[in-house]
Amino acid sequence: MPDKPTDTAALRRERMTASPRFENGVFRNTHPVAQGLKKGTVLPTLGEYLCGGQRRTPKGPMPISQPFEAWARPPETGLRATWLGHSTVLVEIDGHRVLTDPVWGERVSPVSFAGPKRFHPAPVPIATLPALDAVIVSHDHYDHLDAPTIAALAGLGVPFVTSLGVGAHLEAFGVPPERIVELDWWESFSLPGGDLRITAAPSQHFSGRGVKDRNRTAWSSFHIRGPRHGVFFSGDTGLTPEYTEIRERLGQMDLVMLEVGAFHAAWGDIHLGPENALEALRLLGGGALLPVHWGTFNLALHAWDEPPETLLRLAPAQGARLVMPRLGQAVEPARFDRVEPWWRGVDGRAPEPDPKTQATPEAVQAAESEIPWPID
Repeated sequence: MPDKPTDTAALRRERMTASPRFENGVFRNTHPVAQGLKKGTVLPTLGEYLCGGQRRTPKGPMPISQPFEAWARPPETGLRATWLGHSTVLVEIDGHRVLTDPVWGERVSPVSFAGPKRFHPAPVPIATLPALDAVIVSHDHYDHLDAPTIAALAGLGVPFVTSLGVGAHLEAFGVPPERIVELDWWESFSLPGGDLRITAAPSQHFSGRGVKDRNRTAWSSFHIRGPRHGVFFSGDTGLTPEYTEIRERLGQMDLVMLEVGAFHAAWGDIHLGPENALEALRLLGGGALLPVHWGTFNLALHAWDEPPETLLRLAPAQGARLVMPRLGQAVEPARFDRVEPWWRGVDGRAPEPDPKTQATPEAVQAAESEIPWPID
């Protein structure tokens, strides 16, 4: 008679099936949402996605700063963030360094020769990163979980904190199973010494890296709490009332990193976009807003610089404090007092509003037979 399985795959499966959000072999959102489609809207067609929209990629090179001088000394305020592109941020908090959704790959795609390609090189090589204490991976989409990057980081000997089920991918990419920490929502992991705690929290999204594995792994936002500071990282999410519960359970945040790019009206339940990001910030109780998930890959129909322009226009009236550094610029949120719209110089022109894509009956019919959107 075979022994009871004790391998990591079996234990991982037990953890997944015990989650209240796991039903009939898949994870679900707390609040029912359509798979990528918001009521009253239509998905972009394949033709629109490939050819539609204006100024979806920058015309000129993106300005990149070098953070090495800043990284060589501790942040004076105890909290510093370096945006390294898309949703990759090096967070230095109360003596620890945490890296979120690391993606150094040239493309975010299942193949190396096609798919969304970087606008800019990664600001720093992986080998030049300062010593890390933890890596966070919010979910398994290609623009958040990059196999070559994980393989390059796998030997660092630090914990990889992620959502339920994603550990199988990490292990396949070379992370030792004893270094993988899978969390369900509201579960926490403390680094050795106990003075930094990482908590998985709700998000409203989906998962999958192929056509047959939709929602077979979980997705999460993450909260990082040190003795003096709190940081929130949204991962990918739509606007959800659960942000109020996050504030009530996890407390005030000093820095809030929310996704603002790659949005579309049809994706309103699974991506924030800049307007909903400001509402999410309000529900979370405020804090300095560092927008992420923009400026690196062409993943939607809007102009590449529409997210920061919209934020810059709307934030003052809502009392939001924006932290919008250049790529690779290490900034302390408490001392970031003025946004300079550096992105305006990339195209050498003032941004113009994108025309809205019209939803026609033909588009509705075509959307029903197209591949699922969004790809991220």
